Amino acid sequence: MNENLFASFMTPTMFGLPVVIFIIIFPVILFPNPMRLINNRMITIQQWLIKLILKQMMLMHTIKGRSWSLMMITLILFIGTTNLLGLLPHSFTPTTQLSMNLGMAIPLWAGAVLLGFRHKTKMSLAHFLPQGTPIMLIPMLVIIETISLFIQPMALAIRLTANITAGHLLMHLIGGATSALLSISPLAALTTFSILLLLTMLEFAVALIQAYVFTLLVSLYLHDNT
Repeated sequence: MNENLFASFMTPTMFGLPVVIFIIIFPVILFPNPMRLINNRMITIQQWLIKLILKQMMLMHTIKGRSWSLMMITLILFIGTTNLLGLLPHSFTPTTQLSMNLGMAIPLWAGAVLLGFRHKTKMSLAHFLPQGTPIMLIPMLVIIETISLFIQPMALAIRLTANITAGHLLMHLIGGATSALLSISPLAALTTFSILLLLTMLEFAVALIQAYVFTLLVSLYLHDNT
């Protein structure tokens, strides 16, 4: 129980060098490129899921928006796989780092917004000033809409960071309580262990849901600008 509560969120190092790059690259190994004419069941299921998710996500987009299909499916697979691997014992979850999530959110958001200003300039500028706005409120509304636009990538990154971090902290606290109660009250330890199992199953669902929500919001930003 004396272990630092936030120790699992520190960037791991080896020989004084951060190994987070290798952790980020590792999920690529789990999705091999099929080289055979007839694939095995695992690759077949993976391809079926990818096509299903891609079809659902790109259904509302125009031709310009569908050019981002590879980016969207790569994003959801990367975040989902990273979140699930982070649930393994003694593992590191890169998506608990706000800097990494901002590094994903800001370029995608900026790309979608710049695409909107390039192809739909009038409509993009119209978002800053709703129709029928009184003249006295125009400066204030322009400032508010500008701030809300720049807050979007921050909200995107903070949402993912907060949800993944909160789940890991709860699992750490309940796991520590179970270990402490084991020698005091086995019945109480069994109860907390049952709660830990339920929380772990919930975290598996949260890991996939947060990957879907992050990608879906990026997709919505893209849809508004194409």
